[in-house]
Amino acid sequence: MTSAVIVDAVRTIAGRGKPGGALSGVHPVDLAAGMLGGLLDRNGLESAQVDDVILGCVSQIGDQAMNVARQAVLAAGFDESVPATTIDRQCGSSQQAAHFAAQGVIAGAYDIVIAGGVESMSRVPLGSSRRGGSVASGLRARYPEGLVNQGVSAELIAQKWGLSREELDGFAAESHRRAAEAWADERFASQVIPVEGVETVTDETVRAGTTPETLAGLAPAFRTDEAAERFPELSWHITAGNSSPLTDAASAVLIMSEERALALGLTPRARFHSFAVVGDDPLMMLTGPIPATRRILERSGLSIGDMDAYEVNEAFASVPLAWLAEIGADPAKLNPRGGAIALGHAVGASGTRLLGTMLAYLEATGGRYGLQTMCEGGGMANATIIERLG
Repeated sequence: MTSAVIVDAVRTIAGRGKPGGALSGVHPVDLAAGMLGGLLDRNGLESAQVDDVILGCVSQIGDQAMNVARQAVLAAGFDESVPATTIDRQCGSSQQAAHFAAQGVIAGAYDIVIAGGVESMSRVPLGSSRRGGSVASGLRARYPEGLVNQGVSAELIAQKWGLSREELDGFAAESHRRAAEAWADERFASQVIPVEGVETVTDETVRAGTTPETLAGLAPAFRTDEAAERFPELSWHITAGNSSPLTDAASAVLIMSEERALALGLTPRARFHSFAVVGDDPLMMLTGPIPATRRILERSGLSIGDMDAYEVNEAFASVPLAWLAEIGADPAKLNPRGGAIALGHAVGASGTRLLGTMLAYLEATGGRYGLQTMCEGGGMANATIIERLG
């Protein structure tokens, strides 16, 4: 069977996803285009060699409407023969893009493909594509009490797994500590593509010096009178400090068949070992990484003990903490260079950002296997296992 390998992984910095953020003045098409062009330049490729570009983007409206991937390909100066498509699997959009790309290589449909994502949450606020919409009658019939936003789901998870405010804030502070340490040690520098016209060169979202004590003073972010009445059992521990921040960013991975990479004189850095995607309870919504992990371990024939690192997206601190409790994993191997609470969560781009972070960590430490999983809106999750080569 043809192996799908990762040749390179790149990203932009994470900018604060609000007006005045470092990347807020950059159109998302230009943000993605600069990343795509930089990826080709780093690897000495001509754009016409690329069979397809698959980008994730969640809020496909406004500046991110009309197939942002194709617009980015054209804005990057790629040959007009290169196709592109934009997909939405919510927060896992670019991880799913990597799955589709790698599966296409394995199936023989592609030789060279770029998978990634982009999200400008400062210019296209999260939820913009939903405004003015209504709930379908079938969903109202199935869930008469209604579903909830992800913040309330994070609270439900904290309640179910008995996670205290102190545990959540402690996890968030550790995310910032690990991320700040990684930046200080220049662990991210080789992955970051500069953004034209932007002077900031590190993630704006990392707050070195964050402590549980400073986070303890923040108020609950998702408590409303309506939610409190519906869920009187909740303690309301989720705050802006133990949640991922709104973020602007783009990321991508260069995926090839191993044969094509070697023929081009490029070095395969890792191969895709296994894939999984699951649906889960849409009310709890963010628990999908638990069954996704179980499924991919069963399919791969590997155990959690075989993994040298795992990236579980920190949409909210309760998500990876519940995952740890259920999977019985080693906390030291979880998001070892910090997670989305510190590094940001540009929803359409987060999947391939996590993938690149995990690959670089495996290379730096000599690890063999890495597992990545992330929760997704509507109660879904993707999981990926890669094997480092070399």
